[in-house]
Amino acid sequence: MVTFAQSPRSTLGVEWELALVDAQTLDLVPRAGEVLDRLAESPRAKSAVVGEMLTNTVEVVSGVHTRVADAVGDLDETIAELSGVLGAQGLRAMSAGTHPFAKWQNQEVTDKERYAELINRTQWWGRHMLIFGVHTHVGIDSREKVLPILNSLLRYVPHLQAVSASSPFWSATDTHYASNRAMMFQQLPTAGLPFQFSNWSEYEKYVSDMRHTGVIDEINEIRWDIRPSPGWGTIEVRVCDGLPTSAEVAAVTAFVQCVVDDLSERLDHGETLPTMPNWFHVENKWRAARYGMDAIIIENAAAEERLVTEVIADEVARLAPVAQRLGCEAELAAMDDFASIGASYQRQRARFAQTESLTEVARLLVDEFSAGRPLGG
Repeated sequence: MVTFAQSPRSTLGVEWELALVDAQTLDLVPRAGEVLDRLAESPRAKSAVVGEMLTNTVEVVSGVHTRVADAVGDLDETIAELSGVLGAQGLRAMSAGTHPFAKWQNQEVTDKERYAELINRTQWWGRHMLIFGVHTHVGIDSREKVLPILNSLLRYVPHLQAVSASSPFWSATDTHYASNRAMMFQQLPTAGLPFQFSNWSEYEKYVSDMRHTGVIDEINEIRWDIRPSPGWGTIEVRVCDGLPTSAEVAAVTAFVQCVVDDLSERLDHGETLPTMPNWFHVENKWRAARYGMDAIIIENAAAEERLVTEVIADEVARLAPVAQRLGCEAELAAMDDFASIGASYQRQRARFAQTESLTEVARLLVDEFSAGRPLGG
């Protein structure tokens, strides 16, 4: 039995994974423990900044909010406090799906049993998980809505993958993917695209089978790109690469909130939500990870195809009344900015073309994080 918690419709929580880098070399440093120890003195930050699998990473967590501006403002306040601590220790923070030149062999795993077990089980692939992401939780007001919304939300994976793609470089190599993180993370057991279940009992049977066969011990070890989060009463969208700026986090969060709220409203009106076959979703994810903003995606079950930026622009226009209802009109409209400013992978490649230096690419990411907005290539 999987109990789904009560959660008000379309409430928000955001989790943002940040890389810690040396202020001079801009390489990753294994100093999360020191940072967290310093922040433990702060009533606010000690619960809003947490450790992750690697000691070069901290995660900033918002509280529960109804408006995107409040959720992102919450993150910004915590980051301001975090940045003061980092500056005093000769560190900076940045966010991207991968660090441009850091070597996976040089990273340290946090000393916790669950991480040790993950590495023991996954070995080579687990040790390569030098990746960062942004996770958005959206409250669902009825358990019966969760799976219909999740199944329909899969159609938006390429939209989110394309705009958030920020991992073209990995271990000092241009992978020629917009999001190498997307391809790497799905190598872990239970990661990647979720299965489509027709009802909650089917999902419960899956969870029961995974526990019985020892695939998982806890439900949060199901690491799908989009997953139910029963303990919080939310759907958690985990598609996105690490986003470099709070402005981009706000735009993507608004898009996710509006899409989920629209699907919830349509269920309330008795509508059957549109879905697509699983093989379309697999292809769309690969196309968006490979080509980013230039991906031509499968748009519907009829296998019609269009450029992802055109589909996003139409969705932003369609969702405008939803954004007005939720109070995130400006943030949703900023989804169109990715097409004009460029997604992070494009800005990173432009900086590398100008400088031929991956250190300068890392500097761009650090500067963008500090500025809270894209600065261009």
